[in-house]
Amino acid sequence: MATRTSSPTRSRSRSTSTKSGSTRTGNSSRSRSTAKKRPTAKRSTASRRPAPRAVRNGPGPVSQMFRALARAVAAVWLGIAHGVGAVVRGIVGGAKEIEPEQRRDGVGLLLVGLAFVVAAGVWFEVPGGVMDFVRTVVAGSVGKVGWLVPFLVLLAAWRVMRDPVANGPVGRQVIGWTTFAFGLLGIVHIANGSPQPVAGDTTPLREGGGAVGYVVSALLLDLLRSSAVVVPLLVLLAFFGVLVITATPLYRVPDRLRDLGDLVLGRERATDDSEPTQPIRTRRGRGKGGTDETLDPLMGDPAYDSPLLAEPPKKRRGRKAAADVEESMALETPIDVPLADEPQAVPDHETGELEPPPHAQLPQRVEQLALSGDIAYSLPTSDTLKPGSPHKARSKASDEVVEKLTQVLEEFGIDAQVTGYTRGPTVTRYEIELGTGVKVEKILGVSRNISYAVGSEDVRILSPIPGKSAVGVEIPNVDKEIVSLGDVLRSNAARNDHHPMVAGLGKDVEGGFVVANMAKMPHLLVAGATGSGKSSFINSLITSILMRSTPDEVRMIMVDPKRVELNNYEGVPHLITPIITNPKKAAEALAWVCREMDLRYDDLANFGFRHIDDFNKAVRAGKVEVPAGSERVLTPYPYLLVIVDELADLMMVAPRDVEDSVVRITQLARAAGIHLVLATQRPSVDVVTGLIKANVPSRLAFATSSLADSRVILDQPGAEKLVGQGDGLFLPMGASKPIRVQGSWVTEAEIHQVVRHCKSQLEPTYRDDVTAPQSSGKVLDDDIGDDMDLVVQAIELVVSTQFGSTSMLQRKLRVGFAKAGRLMDILESRGVVGPSEGSKARDVLVKPDELDSVIATIQGE
Repeated sequence: MATRTSSPTRSRSRSTSTKSGSTRTGNSSRSRSTAKKRPTAKRSTASRRPAPRAVRNGPGPVSQMFRALARAVAAVWLGIAHGVGAVVRGIVGGAKEIEPEQRRDGVGLLLVGLAFVVAAGVWFEVPGGVMDFVRTVVAGSVGKVGWLVPFLVLLAAWRVMRDPVANGPVGRQVIGWTTFAFGLLGIVHIANGSPQPVAGDTTPLREGGGAVGYVVSALLLDLLRSSAVVVPLLVLLAFFGVLVITATPLYRVPDRLRDLGDLVLGRERATDDSEPTQPIRTRRGRGKGGTDETLDPLMGDPAYDSPLLAEPPKKRRGRKAAADVEESMALETPIDVPLADEPQAVPDHETGELEPPPHAQLPQRVEQLALSGDIAYSLPTSDTLKPGSPHKARSKASDEVVEKLTQVLEEFGIDAQVTGYTRGPTVTRYEIELGTGVKVEKILGVSRNISYAVGSEDVRILSPIPGKSAVGVEIPNVDKEIVSLGDVLRSNAARNDHHPMVAGLGKDVEGGFVVANMAKMPHLLVAGATGSGKSSFINSLITSILMRSTPDEVRMIMVDPKRVELNNYEGVPHLITPIITNPKKAAEALAWVCREMDLRYDDLANFGFRHIDDFNKAVRAGKVEVPAGSERVLTPYPYLLVIVDELADLMMVAPRDVEDSVVRITQLARAAGIHLVLATQRPSVDVVTGLIKANVPSRLAFATSSLADSRVILDQPGAEKLVGQGDGLFLPMGASKPIRVQGSWVTEAEIHQVVRHCKSQLEPTYRDDVTAPQSSGKVLDDDIGDDMDLVVQAIELVVSTQFGSTSMLQRKLRVGFAKAGRLMDILESRGVVGPSEGSKARDVLVKPDELDSVIATIQGE
C-alpha cells in the first residue's frame, strides 16, 4: 500500500527533473529544438491572429513635415525669448522686485496700446502690412463684431489698472472673457444667417461672427438641430462669462443691479437703523438703600466674559466693504476672546496679506479729571511713552524657515504642507496642514529634526492651533522686534475701553496687541526664572495703571522685599502706604487688606449691592442714603491693587499668615474691588501652594528652568521652552490654552517721566494703620504675668544672636525646660520667632535694629 502510493510521487519528481534538465542543455540542443518548433509557432499564430488591415492611423508625410517645421520654429522662438529675457533680467535685476500692482499696470498699458493698434487697423483702415494683418485677423476671427474689439480691449485695460487687486487672478479673467466671447459671437453668427465657408474661402464668415462664432454655433447646431434651443444656451454662456468677469455670485445679482442703479441715478442706499434697546423699568426691592430705579438690561458682566479686550472690526477696502461689515456685525456674538478678535496684524480681505496694527498717535482719554475735594488731576500724555519697532508681517528669514520645514517634511515622507505663518515680535508660528490619514504624532516625532534644520532648540509645537485644523510650529525669530508699552496703550483695544484697571501686556505671535482688564482677572500669578522678563512686566503693569487712572480710581500697595525693583514708584499719589520692603510688615499689610475687604462687604450688604462698581455708581448719582443720625459721608471706593514682587520672601518669613491672608483675599475680594498680583522667581510647591493656585485663576508664566516649574505655574508644560526676555505664556481666567505673548517694554527714562508727572499732580496720602502690628490671635491662655523680665531677656538674647533655640534659653537664662519652652511659645505668639521645625532652630523674624520697638510693644501690652 505504501509502495503504490509513493510511486506516482516518484514519477512526478522524475518528470520534473527531466524538464529542468532539458532547460540546462547546451546551445546545440536548444537551436535544434528551436528550428523544429519555429514553423509550428508561425502556423499557430497565423491561425489565431487575423492579418492587419491596410489602414493608416498616424499623420502623413506632409503633416509630419509641417509639425517638424512648427517645432523647429517654436524652439527657435523660445530660445530667442529666453535669451532676451536673460539679458533684460541681467540689466534691470529681474521683474521679481517689481510690485504686483506695477506689473498689472504694465499689462493694462499693453492692452491700451493693443486697442490703439486694432482701432487704427479696423476703424481707420491705416495701410501697411501690419495693419492688413490686424484687419484680417480681427475680421476673420470675430466677423462683424470686429469694430467692437477696441472698446472691449480698452474696457479690460481699464479694469486692470483701476483696481489690480480686486480685479482678480488672470486665470479667472481669461475664462470669463473667453466664455463671454463664445456666447456673443455664436449669437451674432446665427443672427446673420449662419454663413459658411465656400470651397475653402473663409470670406463669408466675416459677415457673421467670424471663425470663432462659426465654430461655436455650428457645433451646437449640429448637436441640437434647432436655433431656438441653441440661442438661449449661448445667452446663458455669455451671461456666465459676465458673472465670472465681475466675480459676482448668482444670488448677489439683484444687489449688484441695485447698486448700479443707485450709482447711475446718484442715490445713496438707506440703511435701516435698528431701534435702540429700551431700558426695562422694574421695581427694585427696598432694603436699607434700595430705591425704585430704571435698570439697564445690559448691566453686569456679559456672557462668556474674558479679561482680554477685543479690538473693533477693521474696515475693509473695496466695494464689498459695507456688505462685509454688515455680515460681520450680524454674526457678532458676546464672546470676548482675545486671539481671534484682538489686535492682530489684521489680514486684508482682498490681498490676504497681513497689515500691521497702527502706531499713530491716538486722542487722549481725558485731559482733566475732578478728584474728591475739587482737585484737578491730569493724566500723562500718550506721547510720554515712545513707539517701538514697526510690525513686519513677512520677512526673508521667515520665508527661509518655510523652505526648511518643507524640506524636513519631504525628507521624512510626511504628507503635509506649510500653508503659511503669522509673524510675532519674537516668535513666528508656522501652520502645517496634514494630508488625509496622516497622524499628528508624525509631526511631533520630527520635532528634533525641525530644531536641527532651523538651528534653534526653542521650538514649540502646538497640536492643534486653537481654533484651526492645523499644527503650529513656533520658532524664535532671528530679527526680533521691540514691543513698546506706548504702542500697546495706543491700540484701539486699549483706547476703546476706559476702565482704569486696563493694562497693556504686549503682543501675541500674530503681531496683535494683547490688552487685559485687571479687574476681570481677578487675580494674577506671575512666575519665571531670573532674567525672564518678570520685573519688566511688573513695571509695564504699574505704568499702565499710572497712565490711565487717577488716585481716586485706583490705589495700590506695593511689596518689594528685594528693595530695588519698585523704588522708582516711591511717592506716587496712587500709593496707600510707602513701598513695603519688610516681609513681616508685608504680612501685616495683607492682614489689613482682609480687614478692608470685610468693611467693604459690610457696606455692600447694608446698602443692598452685589459689586463695588454698582455701589460706586449709586454713590456718585446720590442714590445711597446713610441711616438717620449718622454723620458718615459716603464716597466711592477705589480699586485696590496689591502687587507682591517676590512671594517667596514672604512665605519664608510667615508662611501661615501670608497663605491665610492671600487665600482669604483671593476667595472673596473680587466683588470688593481688591485684586492681587503675586510674582515670584521660585515657582515651587512650597511657595505657590495648592490653596493659592486654586484661588488665583489667571497665570502668566515666563521662561522657567524646568518642566516641573512650568507645571506648577500653568498646570501644563510649555514655559520651559520659552526664549526669555519677555517671552511668556498668558493663561487668563476661563481659557483652556495659554496665549504666547511678548511682554511690553518700558524704559527707565519713561518710568521716571510718568512718575514725575504723577507726583507733580498730587501728594500721596498714606494710611498709618496698613502696616501697624495687630494683636495676635495666638496669645497663650496664660498671660505673661510676672515673667515680663524673662520675656524681655529672651527677646534680647534671641534677636541679638539671631538664633532661636529652647536649649539656648535654658543655658543662658538658667531656667528649666518647661519655662524655656513657654518663653519660646510667647516669642512665637508675638512674631519674634517662627514656628517649630522639629529639632532645627527656629527662624528669627526680627532684626536687631527692630529690637527696641518690639520690646516697647510687648511692654505696652
